[in-house]
Amino acid sequence: MARGVSSSNLKKGFKAVQNLHLLNLLRSEIQHELSSNPFQNAQNGSLGDFVVESDTRRTKDVFLRRKCDSGEEVAISAILGAPHYQKDLFFTRDVSMKVCLKKPALSSILQFDCQVYEETSKGSDFDIDNAYYLKSPTCLSSSIYRGPIFSELDFQLQDALKEYLIAKGIGVNLTNFLLSYLHKREQEQYVNWLKKGDAFLSNDESSSQV
Repeated sequence: MARGVSSSNLKKGFKAVQNLHLLNLLRSEIQHELSSNPFQNAQNGSLGDFVVESDTRRTKDVFLRRKCDSGEEVAISAILGAPHYQKDLFFTRDVSMKVCLKKPALSSILQFDCQVYEETSKGSDFDIDNAYYLKSPTCLSSSIYRGPIFSELDFQLQDALKEYLIAKGIGVNLTNFLLSYLHKREQEQYVNWLKKGDAFLSNDESSSQV
């Protein structure tokens, strides 16, 4: 009389089917990402006089720095913001950009919190959300007055502060670069994450066949 299939073997078989299904989905997604190029028609922009100071593939943000002829330093940290779902846009997320400016003879800095977004007519643009004066880079206490609500400033002053940043190199070429670079980098990180899942499940599948 034939012996019945044990419950442990059934569980192993069910797990193998589940893993194979997941593995196939991962590989299909990898192939889709590698064959698609959603940013091919986007404007790439350029760094200008900025250099990439830190760009660790394990992190979500990127750091740029520029030293002006006057000795003034401009530092930027940028990271992708929350997704949005507007149609007819290359980029599904805006960029949160923090700009810090420091003069060589002073310990104080000016800090601007900005949002970079796609502007279909010219590639990209940015808005200033906040502008802070900090006595030193370590002076971050929430109890210290750092300035008024930016949107409540006189419109001419708001425009003048934006023009000040543009004069320091925060122009359309740089904002185009940040949008394109960070989106492409995120896609690369996503593909690498999928490949790690593929490798993990492939190893698990090989072990179950031994």
